[in-house]
Amino acid sequence: MTEAWLEPGRRPGRGGNDRAAGCAASAIALLGIAVAAVVGTTAPRVFAAETGAAWPSRPIRFVVPFPAGGPLDISARLIGTRLAERFGQPVLVDNRPGVGGSLGAALVARASGDGHTLLMGALSTHAVNPYLYPSVGYDPVRDFTPITLVANVPNVLVVHPSVKADSVKALIALARTTPGGLAFASGGSGSGGHLAGELLKSTAKVELVHVPYKGAAPALADLVAGQVPMMFDNLASALPQVRAGRVRALAVTTPRRSPFLPELPTMQEAGVAGFDISTWFGVFGPAGLPSTVLDRLHREIVDSLQVPEVRDRLTAFGSEPVGSTPAAFAAFIRAEQTKYARLVKASGARAD
Repeated sequence: MTEAWLEPGRRPGRGGNDRAAGCAASAIALLGIAVAAVVGTTAPRVFAAETGAAWPSRPIRFVVPFPAGGPLDISARLIGTRLAERFGQPVLVDNRPGVGGSLGAALVARASGDGHTLLMGALSTHAVNPYLYPSVGYDPVRDFTPITLVANVPNVLVVHPSVKADSVKALIALARTTPGGLAFASGGSGSGGHLAGELLKSTAKVELVHVPYKGAAPALADLVAGQVPMMFDNLASALPQVRAGRVRALAVTTPRRSPFLPELPTMQEAGVAGFDISTWFGVFGPAGLPSTVLDRLHREIVDSLQVPEVRDRLTAFGSEPVGSTPAAFAAFIRAEQTKYARLVKASGARAD
């Protein structure tokens, strides 16, 4: 690699106690107590759907298509705890990583649309993978019911401290004078970081060499070690390294500045017109979710995003809580699909 870039209240079904109900009422009361104990709440609620059937009538499965411990997993567990308290049923987070999130998304796409299975979907599952993989096993529009956009996570352009560029403009100038172009790391072919690099490459008309890794974590580790000069990473994972001075942040990739690094310009402010890329995640149900169930889920999830503990945990890893309407979320997804279909095609990225 060239060295040109280097520089130094109530329980459900407490039932009547009348003589006619007797044993049935006692059984219901015991069941209610058991459920309350399982979900750790003293005031679970039961919701009646239009059909008159109680919902939820059993535990809710909340599929996270990525490994435990990441932003999507943490968010699902925070929201799931809140839903369990409100619904009086356990919410079981089920991590199903694989195929860039498509494996877990496909499981939900095939599930019954009765409201007992949810997905914490993301940019990859609904806007990138359908154009990156030959087949993901689902249609990102037809097979899902969008419920709400949970959060946006800005991406940030970061460089190793030894890179002789303290601004996006200087970095572009450096790339133009570097034989073969600057290398940039990413979490893999077709990842958000890869596509952000391709967008910079095409917009600024510079040569950049993509170095894909098996995940953003090892890519960032090599950036910190000085093995690669630059990368686009989500703010959640890059922020600790930026604050520690191990990497230098040049700009965020969203149209607005991040409240976490308010002094940092956007890519557009730095002179790269039309640059708008962020990582996002939100809650989906399978297709055919009853309107009453959709409304209740939307209301309770959005309410949970207003709980200080939940907001604090989300913002702690660089996320900006949203809580959009289902219609706004659906429109947002369509716009993202249009954007990333173009980017994936331009990048030539493909995954087997």
